[in-house]
Amino acid sequence: MAFSPRVFVLLCGISGLLTGAWAKPSKNRALCCPKGWDQFNDRCYIFQDEARTFTDAERICNLLGGNLASISDELENAVVYHLVEEADANQAWIGLHDNIEEEDFMWLDGTKFEFENFANGEPGGDMCVVIEADGGEWVGESCDSEEPYVCVADAFCYRH
Repeated sequence: MAFSPRVFVLLCGISGLLTGAWAKPSKNRALCCPKGWDQFNDRCYIFQDEARTFTDAERICNLLGGNLASISDELENAVVYHLVEEADANQAWIGLHDNIEEEDFMWLDGTKFEFENFANGEPGGDMCVVIEADGGEWVGESCDSEEPYVCVADAFCYRH
């Protein structure tokens, strides 16, 4: 018997009510994402097409329960790249910046900066980073530029 997405979300909501929702899920409990978000492994992603500055985009992501997307490997980069490409955008903010010290990049959500996918000659002197829809490479952009963006949040079952 196949489960519809609505049944799955309903089951997650009931499970959350019975086990104290908002807690991180155990290994045995299914992971869920809010409506409109895409799930990859244990994280939820959403592309936001309303152009914002880097700081404003992060604020919106915080309000949605996450951060601008951090990317830890090539596969995750492909997921974020696909969201931007699918939205027919040229590029989008990700949560990488060097605002504290030039050329010392860090992710807004505290993820360790180990994977990078900068285009040739990048990141340059700019302090904030976008992912390009043409190949998924990263380039520096002025933090005051207004760009669409990708948010990420941990997946878990939400109380409805």
